[in-house]
Amino acid sequence: MDRHETKDTGDGVPRVELTPAAAQLLRRLRETHGPLMFHQSGGCCDGSAPMCYPDGEFRTGQSDVRLASLTVDGVAEPVAFWMSKSQYELWSHTRLIVDVVPGRGSGFSLEAPEGVRFLIRSRLVGT
Repeated sequence: MDRHETKDTGDGVPRVELTPAAAQLLRRLRETHGPLMFHQSGGCCDGSAPMCYPDGEFRTGQSDVRLASLTVDGVAEPVAFWMSKSQYELWSHTRLIVDVVPGRGSGFSLEAPEGVRFLIRSRLVGT
């Protein structure tokens, strides 16, 4: 485990999980783009939405936390989910659920041409 990774919420519940729709989209994106990663910065515009990139295309560093290595059926390797430390401080009490909704998000995220966008739904830890 990376020293910046938080595996679960402390009660055995995964810190980050995927809806079936998000997992299905990730399988399609993996076929086209190869290994994938997520990053959520909490910045302006679409920065508060999870952005999907080819793995390694978004450079992470000391100001980021890897919240999860997501296992997706049909995808050979885990999909890392990163968040900026400052954003994590605000969301540390939540469980994040990656979902997909109709609409166009950022042009930088791989799902943009699909006519959908990734979205975070959250639940308080312990609920």
